[in-house]
Amino acid sequence: MKLLRGTFIGLFCLVVGVLVLWQPWSTQAQGTVPAKGKPALYEFGAKWCVPCREMKEVMAALKTSHGDQVEFRMVYADEERPLFEQYKIMLIPTQVFFDASGKEVDRHIGALPKEEVIKKLKELKFIR
Repeated sequence: MKLLRGTFIGLFCLVVGVLVLWQPWSTQAQGTVPAKGKPALYEFGAKWCVPCREMKEVMAALKTSHGDQVEFRMVYADEERPLFEQYKIMLIPTQVFFDASGKEVDRHIGALPKEEVIKKLKELKFIR
């Protein structure tokens, strides 16, 4: 029952996220792209989204443990909509991985536990 409720909440957040992000926005992105010279992980989400709040905790822990090697950034739909359009984010939460030159090298849709993010960062050779 708990798993079913969690799945329903996650799907609900994804559907609502799509509806929120579906609105037409200005094509002019005002946010920043990842700083060159350091790989980055951007977490796209919304403050009201339960899985996104879980990812905020994961990102905070990763910033503490690996912030010297990777830039970790939370990007919220209600604060930085142009970045959502720039990176074509349709569902939340979405993690976008950028190499040291600022080029997108991978992305994942849905929440990830800290261990899975660390595994992905190691696969991409962002961390040792």
